Amino acid sequence: MNKPLNIAVIAHDGKKADMVAFILKRMDFFCQHNIVATGTTGTHIEHAGIRVEKKKSGPLGGDAQIASMIADGQVDGVVFFIDPLAVHPHIVDVNMLLRVCNVYNVPLATNYATASLMIEGWKWKLSIHEPT
Repeated sequence: MNKPLNIAVIAHDGKKADMVAFILKRMDFFCQHNIVATGTTGTHIEHAGIRVEKKKSGPLGGDAQIASMIADGQVDGVVFFIDPLAVHPHIVDVNMLLRVCNVYNVPLATNYATASLMIEGWKWKLSIHEPT
């Protein structure tokens, strides 16, 4: 059995339902791994019956908490559904999180299509390393 991945999930308000739907559609994958989320996104995920470690809400420091986990090597990838049509007063925190992913070379998906490809890539990578 492969070591479970630690996947951070974050979604802006207009994308939270999309995040829950994304995870539910891939429950076979996500139930084998650890999910950490910013507070409000995590609450939406919990309400769907999914186990998640919740941090603070993004604007209250949750983005920074996840960025710290990335810097400490505790996160294998980030799915961050950004709402490009909304104004975000905490954009500095969002940019910091994106920058930390790039500094530490942590996979980052900011939309549904890219996140789908990232999960498929992990599934493939994990399947070829399965002991026979």
